[in-house]
Amino acid sequence: MTTPNLTTDLCGIKMSNPTILPSGFLGTSKSLLNRVAENGVGAATIKSVSFEAREGHKNPTVIPFEAGMLNAVGYSNPGAEETAREFSNLQEVSIPVVASIIGTEPDDFVRVVDTLSETRFSAIELPLSCPHTPGFGLLAGQGTPESTGKIVSAVRKVSRLPIFVKLSPNIPEIGSLAKAAENAGADAITAVNTLGPGMIINIEARKPILSFKVGGVSGPALRPVAMRCVYDIYESVKIPIIGTGGVSTGRHAIEMIMAGATAVGVGTGIYERGIDIFKKICREMEMWMSENNYNTIHEMIGIAHE
Repeated sequence: MTTPNLTTDLCGIKMSNPTILPSGFLGTSKSLLNRVAENGVGAATIKSVSFEAREGHKNPTVIPFEAGMLNAVGYSNPGAEETAREFSNLQEVSIPVVASIIGTEPDDFVRVVDTLSETRFSAIELPLSCPHTPGFGLLAGQGTPESTGKIVSAVRKVSRLPIFVKLSPNIPEIGSLAKAAENAGADAITAVNTLGPGMIINIEARKPILSFKVGGVSGPALRPVAMRCVYDIYESVKIPIIGTGGVSTGRHAIEMIMAGATAVGVGTGIYERGIDIFKKICREMEMWMSENNYNTIHEMIGIAHE
């Protein structure tokens, strides 16, 4: 029996398999990127970076619950210049690496792109969809077609790298928003960011557990919503989709691909199954594909629409 081919091409980026480490998980140093690479990930995204360093929200910032995780980290990061130093010599990392860039205004995004211009990132991701950080994402109104268009256009003018736009599952007409991103020059859509915000209360303390009180929902609770978003976006745009939200098994990854994803983000699943989850997912995908006579990822992309 021939082993199925899991390689995929995302905007010209050659990946050995369709799994991607999303922003916010482990992507803070080259050594951690190499660690996830050793555990089988196809590509990785660094933790989101702003031009100026940010402290983020105070602890606790993350809490697991029975159907996933709730987080409000608040975009803590060392700033663009320190990030450029950390991720210099990216040729030492064996997988493609995506830079996640944040800002409050279009010019802020451009300043970060300029500062990282000498690094060897494979693509830029713009998360215009964070539900819990004042001044950024949904709390800055960046999840509208108009704002999305302005930010993507500004970045498009200063970078030739593929641009991924990360959207919120909170947007009812997410296909229209994805189309606005495509029209402004985006090369792919990441679907989706965390859902919410949500809240968990410590009843003994009689107050919310997270210091910011509310946070974004990820993990199994998000997966059916993320799947529907990928399905809707696939019918609205021609550019590739990175399906992200609650994927922790090979079967989940294949669902995302059948909904229309070219690649699949795996984040909260690391907490559930360990850092070698990427190898586990790939083995499970190969087994299912062999049993069901699929040889390549390309054969399965979007077939749930037929």
